[in-house]
Amino acid sequence: MECIVWSAPILPGKLDAWRVFAESAKGEDYDRSRKRMGVVREVVSLMQTPQGDFACIFQEAKDIAKAYQVVAQSDDPYDIWFRDQIMEFHGLTPEMLQGPPPAVVAVDYHNDEGSTVA
Repeated sequence: MECIVWSAPILPGKLDAWRVFAESAKGEDYDRSRKRMGVVREVVSLMQTPQGDFACIFQEAKDIAKAYQVVAQSDDPYDIWFRDQIMEFHGLTPEMLQGPPPAVVAVDYHNDEGSTVA
C-alpha cells in the first residue's frame, strides 16, 4: 500500500460552504467512489492557520497515482460532482488530478515494521 498526506487551500470566503461539502461528501456514493479509486483509507482534516484555511488529506491506496487518474477521468455523476466541488473550494482542476498531488513522503513510520525514510 502507498500513502500520502497533502494539503489544499480552502479559497477565501469558502470555509462555511466547504464544511457543508465535507459533511455531504460522506455516504454510499462516497464509499463507491473511493472503492473505484482503490482508496482504502482517507482522512480529511481542517487546519486553520494565520496563512489561511487548509484541508489536510491522508490517503492510502494500492496505487495513489492511479487513484487520482480514476477520479479525474470518471464519468460517474458523484465523481463529476466531487471534481466540481474541489475546483470550487480548492481551485484544483481535473488536469491537476491526472497524477498524485505534489507531495513527497519524507517519513513513513510503522511501529510493527520500523521506520522508513523516503
